[in-house]
Amino acid sequence: MLKYYQEKEFEAGTDEAGRGCLAGPVTAAAVILPSTFAEESLNDSKKLSASTRNRLRPLIEISAICYGVAHIQTDIIDGINILNASILAMHKAINKLSKVPDFLIVDGNRFKPINEIPYKCIIKGDSKFQSIAAASILAKTYRDAYMEKIHEEFPMYNWKQNKGYGTEEHRQAIVDYGITKYHRKSFKLLPEQLKLDL
Repeated sequence: MLKYYQEKEFEAGTDEAGRGCLAGPVTAAAVILPSTFAEESLNDSKKLSASTRNRLRPLIEISAICYGVAHIQTDIIDGINILNASILAMHKAINKLSKVPDFLIVDGNRFKPINEIPYKCIIKGDSKFQSIAAASILAKTYRDAYMEKIHEEFPMYNWKQNKGYGTEEHRQAIVDYGITKYHRKSFKLLPEQLKLDL
C-alpha cells in the first residue's frame, strides 16, 4: 500500500463505516500515520476478518501520530441524509485530530471542504493508501463495538452479529418487533411486500 498521496508530514486519511446499515450510527475515523509505519496485513477493513481488524486497531492507535473517531446518530442521519451524515462524521473525526492535517485523502468520491485543508477523494482509497485503510479499520471496529453494546438493549435484532445491516434475520425482527430508536426511519427498512406501520 502507498504511504502518501502527497509527501506531507501530516497527511490524514479518512473513511466511514455503516453507511448502508438500517440501524445504528454512521462512524468515521481520521488517521495520520508516521512515514515509518509498516504493517503487511493492513488493508480495506471490508477485506479483513474481524479478528484481524481487532488485532490491528490497537497497533494503529499506538503507532499513529494522531487519530480521531466520531459517530453520527440516526436522528441526524434521518434529518440530513446518509451522505451528508457520512461527511459530517468525517469532519468531526478530522476535528478530533491533535495535529492539523496538511492534506486530506478521503475514501470515495464525495466530500465537502473543512477548515480550508486541501483534499483529494480517492475511489477505493481504503485499499490503496495506508492512512485511509487505517481509518477504515478504526471506523469499523469502533462502530462494531457500539453495535455490540446496543445489542444488549435490543437483543432480538441480533446486532452483535449483523451490526445493523439489512440481513434477512434483522428484517424479520423488524416485522416481528417493530423498530427502535436506533433504526433509520428514512431508510427502506423492509421490502415492498412487507409493510411496516410507522
